[in-house]
Amino acid sequence: MFSVREVVTSRGTLQYREEHLTGLRCRISPDRLKRQIDQSLYLPSNADGCPFCHDAVLTVTPTFPDGNQIIRGESVTFPNLFPFGEGHVVTVMTHEHNVTTFSRQQIVDALLSQIEALLPVDGYPSINWNFLPSAGASLVHPHLQGLSDTCPSHRVDLYLSASEKYRKTKGRNYWEEVKDQERSSNRYLFGEEIHWSAHAVPVGEREVRGILPISTLEDMENYVDLMARDILEILALYRELGTYAFNMSLFFDKCGNDHGFRAFCSMISRINPNPSSTSDSAFMERLHLEPVIMTLPEDLGKFYRKEKK
Repeated sequence: MFSVREVVTSRGTLQYREEHLTGLRCRISPDRLKRQIDQSLYLPSNADGCPFCHDAVLTVTPTFPDGNQIIRGESVTFPNLFPFGEGHVVTVMTHEHNVTTFSRQQIVDALLSQIEALLPVDGYPSINWNFLPSAGASLVHPHLQGLSDTCPSHRVDLYLSASEKYRKTKGRNYWEEVKDQERSSNRYLFGEEIHWSAHAVPVGEREVRGILPISTLEDMENYVDLMARDILEILALYRELGTYAFNMSLFFDKCGNDHGFRAFCSMISRINPNPSSTSDSAFMERLHLEPVIMTLPEDLGKFYRKEKK
């Protein structure tokens, strides 16, 4: 499913990995962990002027064409005021402004609201989460972003076309074969219905991927509670490793399509917000589209299992 080319240098061992299905590549340099660029969590405490706080969110944020917002539990969902997708919605997840831990119900309510908002939009949907400024969140207040476009994003497009080609040429489903292989690897974490493992060719630090047994958003509601539980499990793993910031994307095929694709959730850890604005993304990630990773996926799997003993 992937290849590894290892290079030993005088300053450490490098791995160049490539995912065969898509051609996506990354570089892994475990010695870069010694730089210790991650710092203890720093959170701005001032919530003044936050449009997502409970006393403002219902009045200053937009409404859907019917004049309403979607309210479920603590969550409030509405169209994005500055969209970068044909269908772009925001779900404010909590009443509290500064949050470091989430309840299962908070995540369930937010996911269900995203599904409700995205289902009427004809396109390729995704549910996304930037948590904390060092992960690209423009506001500290926790929120999800849902997108649905006529054309899939580049990464999804790669997987859709490659999954269909794999099924036609090999007569098997690529994602089921990945699950079978990963269960016996050091990268496997947990899960049967939703299969979670440290991705072999990560696109970001400590990428963990959950593969669902469905393809489209219309079938997602049955898995929301399980997905919420699993997300909390991954966040606990990140906390044990000392990081709070993360990115998450949950990708789907277009409703009614059958590309041999499986919906999957990708999560990556990011360095904690810090006063010096240090980032873990630079020219390799943004311009070369080839991320430099510090943690071996196999080591992440070993760490998870050790903590669960």
